[in-house]
Amino acid sequence: MTAQTAFDLIFRNALTRSSPTPVDIGVTGGRITAIAPRLACEAVEVDLGGRLALPGFVDTHIHLDKACLLERCGHIHGTLGDAIRAVSAMKRDFSTDDVYARGAKVLERAVVHGTTRMRTHVEIDPRIGLRSFEAVKALKRDYAWAIDLELCVFPQEGLTNDPGSDELLVQALRDGADAIGGCPYTDTDPNAHLARIFDLAQEFDLDVDLHLDFDLDPSWSHLDEVIRQTEQRNYGGRVAIGHATKLSALPPERLKAATVQLANAGVAVTVLPATDLYLMGREATHNAPRGLTLAHKLAGDGIVCSVATNNVLNPFTPFGDASLLRMANFYANVAHASVGDFDTCLDLVTELPARLMNLKDYGIAVGNAADLVVLDIKDSRFAIAELPDILMGFKAGRQTFERSPAALLHPRT
Repeated sequence: MTAQTAFDLIFRNALTRSSPTPVDIGVTGGRITAIAPRLACEAVEVDLGGRLALPGFVDTHIHLDKACLLERCGHIHGTLGDAIRAVSAMKRDFSTDDVYARGAKVLERAVVHGTTRMRTHVEIDPRIGLRSFEAVKALKRDYAWAIDLELCVFPQEGLTNDPGSDELLVQALRDGADAIGGCPYTDTDPNAHLARIFDLAQEFDLDVDLHLDFDLDPSWSHLDEVIRQTEQRNYGGRVAIGHATKLSALPPERLKAATVQLANAGVAVTVLPATDLYLMGREATHNAPRGLTLAHKLAGDGIVCSVATNNVLNPFTPFGDASLLRMANFYANVAHASVGDFDTCLDLVTELPARLMNLKDYGIAVGNAADLVVLDIKDSRFAIAELPDILMGFKAGRQTFERSPAALLHPRT
């Protein structure tokens, strides 16, 4: 037994990914203060019964501001351009209360599905102004008891070609945005768009998270400019690109070259399976391409990668429940992941996205925040394959949700 003077809480018999046998986890003041096979101390106890404890799922790319719009969509879902135009028309009428209510619905689903950290992208432009930003700031404040929410502000419909967007973006950065994004493929001057985003990132000392190369045409790309800006500004480890579906369309030698570029520059990649698969290849009459960049393969080549939600119930993705475990399972299935890749697929929604977001206190380790979720499974290797129930969650040592395991009701004999 390992003696300790006092804990607020002890998780008994917790299986972790780093321990082959169950351990106890002691918590004091909202942080993990001891991990040992048996902690001897009087404290509130939660017996996990040998079930898997994770530090919570990390969603690096979601859009809370435009979630849950299906009931007000009058267009036929189709291309990326169709989705952008549909939301552009709707967001003119978004109120702060409306964005808050829709965002809260998704945020609560994410929490009960085990997400403890999240980066949400928030559109800033003259059509929406700062209404969505103010709503999501309020969500960050009101749900801090359950989830750490990071706001990445970005201009969805261009920047240099959209008068007023730059000034609004700067205002949001001055008012507490946590990261900055961009969308160069919607701008008439993509390179100037990227240069301005990097300028602002440096001015406000923020990480960059871009929407990039979201189609299947390998004849052109904005990746080279992103790499150039990253290296020129010594911003390695602080830049991520989302979608990057063009990478899935590259022949092997070109993909190898791009992989080396990304790894050397320290640019991370986020794959968004639900949206990427829904929007890519829709024009194909047969043998439709998947349009899914293989994040687990890139991770094996030294690139920090994540799998994330992106959109929920809107023109970009008319599906979704904000479950990252389900998303990782979906990704693994479509990406032809082997059983030997399942651990990496779990990394794509835990450890790797935490690195992408430069989270310093993530993980089940002494000194880190006591953020845990408990899965109804006793072998982490099969968490992705089996999709076990997520039974309970804790934020800073305080329980945030619980779910009872399903029970079969056998007939009486």
